[in-house]
Amino acid sequence: MRLGQKLILGFLCKKITEVKHLYLIIGFVLMSIAVMAQNGVIKGKIKTADGEPAAFVTVGLKDTKRGTVTNEDGTFTVKNLKPGTYTIVISCTGCHKIEQTITVEADKTAEMNFDLQTTSSQLNEVVVDGTRTRTINRRPVSIGKLPVPVMDLPQSVAIIGHEVLEDQQAQRLSDVVKNVNGIYMASQRAGTQETFNARGYGFSSTNMFKNGTRVNSGAMPEMSSLERVEILKGSAAILYGNVAPGAVMNMVTKQPKFNFGGEVNLRAGSYGLLKPAFDVYGPISSKIAYRVNGTFETADSYRDQVHSKRYYINPSLLFKLSDRTELLLQGDYLKHDFTPDFGLGSFADTVINKAPRNTFYGAPWQYAHTQQSTASANIKHKFNENWSINGLISYSKYARDYYAIERIQASANGDWNRPLGRNATNEDYYAAQVDLTGKFKTGSVEHTVLAGVDADRYLTGTYAYKIPATYDIINIFDPAKYTRRTDMPGDTLSTVNNVPINRIGAYVQDLVSISEKLKVLAGVRVSYLQSESPVLYDFIKGGSKPGASRYDNAVSPRFGIVYKPIPTTAVFASYSTSFTPNTGQDIYGENVKPSIIQQYEAGVKNDFFKGLLSVNLTAYRIRNNNYAQTAPFKADGTTINTDANVKSLIGETLSQGVELDIAGHPLPGLDVIAGYSYNSMTVENTPKSQGSVIAGQRLVGNPNHTANASAFYTFQQSAVKGLKVGAGFYYIGQRYAGWNNTVGQKLIPADRLISVPGYSTLDLSAGYTFKRFAVMGKVSNVTNTYNFYVHENYSINPIPPTQFVGTVSYKF
Repeated sequence: MRLGQKLILGFLCKKITEVKHLYLIIGFVLMSIAVMAQNGVIKGKIKTADGEPAAFVTVGLKDTKRGTVTNEDGTFTVKNLKPGTYTIVISCTGCHKIEQTITVEADKTAEMNFDLQTTSSQLNEVVVDGTRTRTINRRPVSIGKLPVPVMDLPQSVAIIGHEVLEDQQAQRLSDVVKNVNGIYMASQRAGTQETFNARGYGFSSTNMFKNGTRVNSGAMPEMSSLERVEILKGSAAILYGNVAPGAVMNMVTKQPKFNFGGEVNLRAGSYGLLKPAFDVYGPISSKIAYRVNGTFETADSYRDQVHSKRYYINPSLLFKLSDRTELLLQGDYLKHDFTPDFGLGSFADTVINKAPRNTFYGAPWQYAHTQQSTASANIKHKFNENWSINGLISYSKYARDYYAIERIQASANGDWNRPLGRNATNEDYYAAQVDLTGKFKTGSVEHTVLAGVDADRYLTGTYAYKIPATYDIINIFDPAKYTRRTDMPGDTLSTVNNVPINRIGAYVQDLVSISEKLKVLAGVRVSYLQSESPVLYDFIKGGSKPGASRYDNAVSPRFGIVYKPIPTTAVFASYSTSFTPNTGQDIYGENVKPSIIQQYEAGVKNDFFKGLLSVNLTAYRIRNNNYAQTAPFKADGTTINTDANVKSLIGETLSQGVELDIAGHPLPGLDVIAGYSYNSMTVENTPKSQGSVIAGQRLVGNPNHTANASAFYTFQQSAVKGLKVGAGFYYIGQRYAGWNNTVGQKLIPADRLISVPGYSTLDLSAGYTFKRFAVMGKVSNVTNTYNFYVHENYSINPIPPTQFVGTVSYKF
């Protein structure tokens, strides 16, 4: 036999052996499936008296330990039941208990539907919108797009409901994220916007969503309009494209209802805070419902000469086009006028100026005017109980006009030449997406499939102005040393740079329920990004100058597995990649390549007290293989580069840590949220060349430790029924500001890092509800802790001192 024939024969024998092993494995799997296939399933739907879905209602099987909770659409499923006759028990607080027998046959699905005697409004009152009777592990989240509870997702999720926002009287998004460990406000540059980090990676507009569509993070969103805030930690690239890997956040606004109701309230507090608000909803007809809420807010500040004024309105309409189709129209408008404030700043480059908390170094005329409008149309159609399609189109507009003294960087003796900053931004954003979700079976294996496409377009205009380089000189230690100017300098519009960006993506993923205990999630996304040629218009010299266009694309896979040894515990592990474009050009004029970021995540989710308390533990490891930094030198290797748009991919970043989440309603009247996170975010594998970041350093802006805890208790049975008391604790650990040190830097001082100590704050709350009236009060930062939000070394804003806020409300 020839040598070639022997090799071919050997190869075939090897493959036959592998095939035999494969068939053997498949045979064992099929035998297991066949055994499970002998059992049956009970499924159904529960509605209220007015025909609305009854969410989070308990469904149990009498004299067994089997049961479940209805989803947000009122559906429920109990799987893997032995053939026989069962008694279904339907119960919820304030509802009449329903008991009915049903027969389960082998390998068949028995269906039963139920109608409660309560209306949807009554059900909301007795179960407090469901969020207090079932914890985050039992609820589907719209940001995850799949109609499955969090327990079945191989990913960490946090949900902050509107009742928490109301109890804590949240004013800004930073008040909300204090309830989510691993996410923290990294800086508050000039007080113009709140910048968040998650697992070491910065949030941006690509990671911020409202009702499922991106919004510009430059505006501070209105908290009174929100039904809940959903946070999907880790990689969400398969669902949303080029997002940073730490987390994505979705703000869900309040939705129309087919029963009449609403609320008016007035909030007032320290430093001139005054905020009236209203919320009204109800039916226009049997097929159309509305909701409109809005607020006006005016406030001074614990900082001298700093003021803020906000106007907000949020109307929405819900159309029941048929029994299976609904159309939701939403829009909102925010106008926010305020004083930019760079805080206390630094001197000698790396020393924080610890002046009195109220000290203001700006000018009385400086301003920032921000406006943001959003509009969306969301249509949902159910083909049947298993298949549905969701289409969303949206438009948002963001505009900011800004003029201020900025960048407080004084010399060692306190002298500071006050620089000026003047700019404006106008952004139009268009987006559309279509998602198809469905459930089907192959044998007894159940599939929950998501397939979708999305596309969006940014058109951003950045306006530059001709202004004096400096305003005047002052001394931050001795106000009398120099005379301060107070007049407003003139400005001339010089250029506008229009930058269009187009993105499109397609994705598919499948949650495979191999059994009641074992689930596998697999999917992939293909992303394409086009940055069209930017055009720079020069209003002084005349004419325009087009820039270079660029194209990026990536394939983002995702794989995860969930194992539930018991119905109340899930162990999961996952792997995913995310795709982040890098701006700028390298030293040779070529576009900087994108970063492909790999993430591993594993954890365990637990429900205790029949699902009333969740305790989840997660570990993760995220590696960015291309860390883009400003190039230290130009192409000749000796000339120092001072252009921040010229970058190089130097080294990697490694983020790894653990997170503990606790949330729930373990006792009647008691609501708890708590958590702890540890994160190590370091620079790795740098080339050690001149200008590269020193390997092993922790990236600036990232603490190793954060912790949070809040508890609210409402007295249920006593003479003080309706009294509510609560407390909130927040801790953020030591972190670095300034800039990371580089190899061979020639600076005085040699260390550019600024160590900012950790701090903790304590809030105390109390309130009382009588019939339709309620009053709530809070004292925040009870210990008057003094610390800072730091951006680099020039925007150093002291945290708020002890303050009081109170809210009086009436519900109708």
